[in-house]
Amino acid sequence: MCGIVGAVARRPVQEILLEGLRRLEYRGYDSAGMAVLSEDARLNRQRAMGKVAALEACLAEAPLNGQVGIAHTRWATHGRPSEYNAHPHQSGESLAVVHNGIIENHEALKAELEGQGYVFTSETDTEVVAHLLAREFNRSQDLLTAVQQAVALLEGAYALAVLHRGEPETLIGARKGSPLVVGVGIEETFLASDPLALLPVTDRFIYLQEGDVVRLSRGEPPEVFDRAGERQERGVQTYEHGDGAASKDGYRHFMLKEIYEQPQVIAATLEGRLSERRVLAESFGPQAEALLSRARQVHIVACGTSYHAGLVARYWLEKYAGLPTQVEVASEYRYRRVVVPEDTLFVTLSQSGETADTLAALRFARERGYLGSLAICNVPGSSLVRESDLALMTQAGPEIGVASTKAFTTQLVALMLLTLSLGRRHGLDAAEEARIVQALHALPGVVRQVLGLDAAIEALSTAFAEKQHALFLGRGAHYPIALEGALKLKEISYIHAEAYPAGELKHGPLALVDSEMPVISVAPNDELLEKLKSNLQEVRARGGELFVFADESVRLEDTEGVHVLRLPRIDEALAPLLYTLPLQLLSYHVAVLKGTDVDQPRNLAKSVTVE
Repeated sequence: MCGIVGAVARRPVQEILLEGLRRLEYRGYDSAGMAVLSEDARLNRQRAMGKVAALEACLAEAPLNGQVGIAHTRWATHGRPSEYNAHPHQSGESLAVVHNGIIENHEALKAELEGQGYVFTSETDTEVVAHLLAREFNRSQDLLTAVQQAVALLEGAYALAVLHRGEPETLIGARKGSPLVVGVGIEETFLASDPLALLPVTDRFIYLQEGDVVRLSRGEPPEVFDRAGERQERGVQTYEHGDGAASKDGYRHFMLKEIYEQPQVIAATLEGRLSERRVLAESFGPQAEALLSRARQVHIVACGTSYHAGLVARYWLEKYAGLPTQVEVASEYRYRRVVVPEDTLFVTLSQSGETADTLAALRFARERGYLGSLAICNVPGSSLVRESDLALMTQAGPEIGVASTKAFTTQLVALMLLTLSLGRRHGLDAAEEARIVQALHALPGVVRQVLGLDAAIEALSTAFAEKQHALFLGRGAHYPIALEGALKLKEISYIHAEAYPAGELKHGPLALVDSEMPVISVAPNDELLEKLKSNLQEVRARGGELFVFADESVRLEDTEGVHVLRLPRIDEALAPLLYTLPLQLLSYHVAVLKGTDVDQPRNLAKSVTVE
């Protein structure tokens, strides 16, 4: 969601902060702003509605000169998008703060502060933080102490970066429930909500833990304090992915680039985790055996696209591992009474590892008697990884496009590794595991073949340019793939799209089918194929136009109102992964035709770090 960048340097920081904001644009936002302490300790601020380019234009007219500063991209939660609601927020002319997250007790704090004479000029919960910090600084005359005292009064989630003209060479950061990292340079330090923002200036990072407060002082190493105020040593980690992840490399959009990266990132996710015939036990770490060998049930919790990956895994885990599996939407999971069967493994899925609802579900699950927890994630230093018993990294690299593509397919790969690893411990036939492992070895090459169909899929997309609605169909493990296809289309093209199990057509959705509602289906050659064909005939009988992505051996012909695109053969176990690729490309090309903002669709954010 929102993005934070901060810097304490021996050089002007305006361009460093501005470039950091550009690199955080993928998160989604409605306004941007910057505050810098000048050489004479004056606090200067610029804010602008819209894109970072609008802020850049303001700075071209009135630069912010100084070597200590903070910047922010805001995605509105409290208060409508406007310049006066944009960050940084100030208390008087002395203190500025940027904030990601939501302060749940802001109304009570605001009433208290107004009673003490503080005047509010915005509709945000963040301005409460600014005045609270100013009050505590006035009492202590020390910025670190002021932040520590103030955050103890906050309820909710936050990542903060704070400046005060009384300490012109200092920047304070704090985090609870929202990510914040420290970038370590040579005699200069930085703050950001995502390491990607700081890659032009450093590849060395300290990942702050829950409740940490950090003090950055010019020319000094970072000082990290835990929630009890005790000084802590947090290790410095080198960022694993190259700076090229933040560039389009000649592609028109990040989303298209990331679709085309899938053969490489799938291979990277498999690297070192497979022998010729089996999943290597070391894939899940040295502590995995104790958990995986005892697991008798699996609960999977995730949001959005990751939830769809979990739905696919339910079919796999029950078919190949014989383990009852439950899949939950994270935002719903902890608001009901959860019954946890004995020896249940708790699995979370998240691209960023900072998804607020998924993190809250993990913390809720700790008190519910689960056997243990496993995170499948793309970010090694994330909160989800640190707080789980086991972690399996997906190796997708940074994903910039809001609509997830390569993160989804690498999650599916990781979930198949989990399925096979659990299956071996619960009776999966060695020959069947070997067959699927061999298919995994071949998977990157088959994915490349499907990407070779891009031009044909682009041609199909023209039929959707003027449509308002679409229906996606799938059966078995391909129903979640239909859900994912519908999500992609609605996310980036703004076409209303629904997905149904094909067998449910006659229970309602057929009422919607006519010549103006295209129907998209995936048709692998599996045991449900003949039933699916019957369902597709029901669509044609009502005048619906069909777009079918089918296995090359399936007997379906192009006829009037039926468009068939054939995909290469793949082992049935991995077919759900393969069939998501043409749906990604279809959504992309439809969005391009409609002229929408493919990488930053309206109202959405990449990393949802608030509930």
